[in-house]
Amino acid sequence: MAHHHANPIPAHLLMWQRVREYAVPPSMIETATARRAVGDWSAACAAARVDVDLDLRAVRNRHGTDIVTRLRADLRRLAPDLLRWHAPRIAPDGRLRPGLTLSLAQYRTADDIPLRLVVRTPPAWADAGQRMSLAVWEGPGDGTAAHHPHPHPDRRFRLDLHRHLWDWTRSGELAWRCGARGTTAPLPSARSPVSGRPLPLDLCRPSSAPEASWAVDRWAAEAELLLRTEGRTRGAFTVRLGARRRAVLELVAPDDSHAPTFRPLREALPPQEIAALPALPEVAVRTLPDLKLLREGLIGVDRLHPLVAAALAGSGTAPVADPAPGAGDAHRVECRGEVHRIALRDGVLTAVDHDPNELRREQLLLELGGPPLPCLREIDTAHRSPEALPAVRERLGHGDVAGALAVVEALLGPGAVLRDGPLREELRSAATRHVDQGLFRSGLVAVHPAAGAGGDSGVTGAEHAETARRPRLDRRVPAAMRQKRNSRARPRTALTH
Repeated sequence: MAHHHANPIPAHLLMWQRVREYAVPPSMIETATARRAVGDWSAACAAARVDVDLDLRAVRNRHGTDIVTRLRADLRRLAPDLLRWHAPRIAPDGRLRPGLTLSLAQYRTADDIPLRLVVRTPPAWADAGQRMSLAVWEGPGDGTAAHHPHPHPDRRFRLDLHRHLWDWTRSGELAWRCGARGTTAPLPSARSPVSGRPLPLDLCRPSSAPEASWAVDRWAAEAELLLRTEGRTRGAFTVRLGARRRAVLELVAPDDSHAPTFRPLREALPPQEIAALPALPEVAVRTLPDLKLLREGLIGVDRLHPLVAAALAGSGTAPVADPAPGAGDAHRVECRGEVHRIALRDGVLTAVDHDPNELRREQLLLELGGPPLPCLREIDTAHRSPEALPAVRERLGHGDVAGALAVVEALLGPGAVLRDGPLREELRSAATRHVDQGLFRSGLVAVHPAAGAGGDSGVTGAEHAETARRPRLDRRVPAAMRQKRNSRARPRTALTH
């Protein structure tokens, strides 16, 4: 008999479903919105775990009052919780993309300095709390964030052309910018705008991963906006298809009465010229995750960010409702032929149907090596590795410490004392990672603390990064050694210093 397998949900949609549930909790959105509504943008940033690393007075002294006026206006339009909602993330956990600098807005100063409002994410080893920092970037010579791995704005991840992803006054543009109000043509039927012939297969399916979602029908309009910032209306641009893979496209228009379309560039360009072409931002290349979740019925509009929900209302199907939790606060345990209850009493998880004196006797017998009472065994399991441990781990991973502690208190009670086990280790590990994040924020440690562990014990991570580099290969190195050092098949653990 043949087995029929249901179509599984793509892994990237499951990741985004967890991100939408844990990464930006409703309490953060509510607090940030309330503070932003009264005009306190810095307090809204604090509620959304966004550190403010800019000094408006210093910017005014260097660039004048006009620049500060425009900068302050953008800060008042900033919705930091919406920015966190749309921030780039990585698989498989959905964490913020580490070591990234995103451009939010650009300003042209009197002395032609490319001033930008940017937001930065810490490196992976210091991402505890999933915090971001808001700063001003003043051109290639800006050394204010020298300890950051990538202090310059990344042109692949830029939001200055997509202000609706962080500006609450323009959040209504999300519907037509992501294609929610239009029709989406399937990728295999994409055709060349000039000849009508099918586009190359590697352009229609840019990635071999089956879960990749490409917004090909939006590339022409987004490319027109991109080239307009470069002072052009038509021309060539690139789209990143994967690691070391780019599509070089050309924005054209058949005549003056038709909307612009794109086609593959006819002539081949050298790699240097391809790297210099304008690159389509990542948010314009792929389909909006919220739109995919709505259309697949994996999330309801009521679980989206309020600004996103207002823009995408009516764009999806009704999600499958999760089973509602049963009424009551007690767990049922079979103990000595009877069904006993375990519930919170006086702030502690306890066996309700056992006498306190009996519980003390059973605990004493357990310490002497006797068999545990089923109710006590269930309580011990809840303290060490509860069923809610995955939810606690997800919240801690996304920086929601308050939400994780709320889950623990609801399960074990505010007066519980944690016992050795996975739950306590997760909380302890989260506290340790916060120390690393504080060291990075203060600039005391610019590289991973374990980077200097391979040599002398007295060498710090920063000193190791400067001194423990591989020597340059020259003519004095034997040919056999050069071949060995340049071999790709050679494992990195066998490097010689």
